[in-house]
Order: sequence, then structure tokens, then C-alpha cells
Amino acid sequence: MESGKLPVNVLKKSVLKHIHPYREEISSGAAVGNDCAAFSLSPDCLAAVCHREGVIVTEGIPDFPGSCPLKTLLTKAVNNLLAGGASPTGLELSLFLPEGTAIETLDGLMKEADDFCAAEHLQILGGQTRVTDAVSRILCTVTALGELPAQAALGRERMTDCDVVITKSVGLEGTAILAEKYADRILAHFPEGLLRTAKGFAEALSLRPEAEVLFAMRKEAFERGEPFPMEMHDVSEGGILAALKELAERSCVGLDLDLKKLPIRQETIEIAELAEVNPYELLSGGSMLILTPFGEKMTERLQENGIPACIAGRTTAEKAGILHNEEEIRFLDRPGKDALYGE
Repeated sequence: MESGKLPVNVLKKSVLKHIHPYREEISSGAAVGNDCAAFSLSPDCLAAVCHREGVIVTEGIPDFPGSCPLKTLLTKAVNNLLAGGASPTGLELSLFLPEGTAIETLDGLMKEADDFCAAEHLQILGGQTRVTDAVSRILCTVTALGELPAQAALGRERMTDCDVVITKSVGLEGTAILAEKYADRILAHFPEGLLRTAKGFAEALSLRPEAEVLFAMRKEAFERGEPFPMEMHDVSEGGILAALKELAERSCVGLDLDLKKLPIRQETIEIAELAEVNPYELLSGGSMLILTPFGEKMTERLQENGIPACIAGRTTAEKAGILHNEEEIRFLDRPGKDALYGE
């Protein structure tokens, strides 16, 4: 394809044909000449919005920060909404394609986006698709929109003396990428089953399972007329150590944590050691970090629904972040570059 705005026939055949209606509340969505989407919100709901961008990898292994398959980028955008306490409704996509991109590549990307929306019950609201010599690789920006109960946005207080809950395991996303990158080296040391399991972590990046459990608990509390204090954060670049520091700063609290209680799969430990990276600073999509005074009740409910969860420590009034490893004590530093991409 050549530089410039997509011809209408290409727009219809390779983009719009992959956009289907999945949400009843969408009154106006993606169409030729339609530059604004609209959807209804009840008086008890707020609109929630977040934005993600990334270089799209259609084959091979993500090799620098922000590069990933389209499905992964869409998952990250939805995870941001879920971690913000919102129920996702729709997505707007903008694709910037290098000159010479095959129409089949665009067609495949849009089908991938539509398949994702069908599985997640979301709506593609619109966006832009442009071929340009300003990029050498496919660049995508995603704006995700959703609904946030108005009651959930009120009365947030400083979350001191709360449990620090972590779901699933840290380093899942990075482990899956390393498993692809170092497959031969891994097979030289470990059984094929370990490699297969590690690659499968790429299918466990959605936070929807735990979010649905947490939203149900929140709804039950609201129906009883009780508050449900909860701060959530999706663990991503920089790993669990970066996410802990970010959430502590956002919530104006300190942390007192036990390194041995941070949940981590043995596959992650083994592969991270082979790759000579710190697993606690490794890309960790698929894991949610939660501050709540109801840690035991929350982890019990999550586990009942088949979602691994544990309490790794407590928040404190002092703003220092302390990590215990038996007799050793370290302080949480400001987040650095993800271990997956080196220094």
C-alpha cells in the first residue's frame, strides 16, 4: 500500500468488514465518514478511558519496550481499565502502517482485533488507518473506554494498614517471551514440558477473571450500604518491583513486604536464571496488585474462583518501601528499565 489515507474500498474490505456490533449501548460507531462514537451512560456511571500504544509484532519475538502482538496490546488496554475499577465497553484503534505493507497484513490485524472484541464482548468504536513513510514498523494506538460505578470513585482514602494482594504469578509475560527467544537453550537444560508451559503463559495475560470477582465483591458491599476500599494496579513493565513502587506512590503509602511471599512460578525462576535477568523486574502482564483491608476475604474468594492470589505484605503510614528477604532488608527503588530489555 502507498502513503496516505486508505482508499474507501480498502477501508471497507480490510477494516470495516471486521468490525461487528457486540454492545447494545453503542449508538454510533465505526463507519465511513463517522469521526465520533457515542454510547449511553446511566446517571450512576462515569465514563472511564485509558490509552496505550505499541509497535505491533506480526511475527518473531518482541525485542524492545512497547513491542508486542496486537492482541497483547489490546489486552493491556483492557487491563488498564479493569485495574482502574471500570468495566470495558469499547476500543478505538489507530494503525500507522509503513509503505509497502500488504493489504493481507492489514486484513489479518483487523480480524485479530475483531476476534479479540468478540471474545471480550467489546465494540470497536472507530479510529484511523494510515500508510506513511514516517514509520518503519506497524504502530498502533488504542483508546479503551468503559463504565465506572460512580460510587466506586467516591471516598477514596489513603490506604494505610492494608493488605497487599497479588494475583497469579509475577513475570508471566516476560517468561513467555524469553521462552520463545531462548527455546533451544532451555531445551538443553529442562524437559520440553517446562518450555511448553512457559510459552503458554502468553495466554494468561487478561485481568478479566480476577476483576470480575473483585467487581462482584464490590457490588455486594455497595448493596449492603458498605464501603469497599480497594486500589488496583496491573503489573507490567519493570515487573512487580516497579508496580509496587508505582502503586505506593500513587496511594501515598509505604510498603512492608516479604520477598518470599511474592508469587512466582518455578518456570519463571529457571528461565530468568538462564537468561540472566531479575525475575522480579521482568515484564509481568497478567498479574494484578491490590491494596485492600479485606485481604484474607479477597484471596479466599479469588482462590475459590480458580485464581491464584496471596497476601505479600502490608501498607504503612511511612512512605518507604521495604522488602524483607529473611535477614536482609532492601528498599524499593524507583522503577528502572524492564529486565527483559536490559539496561
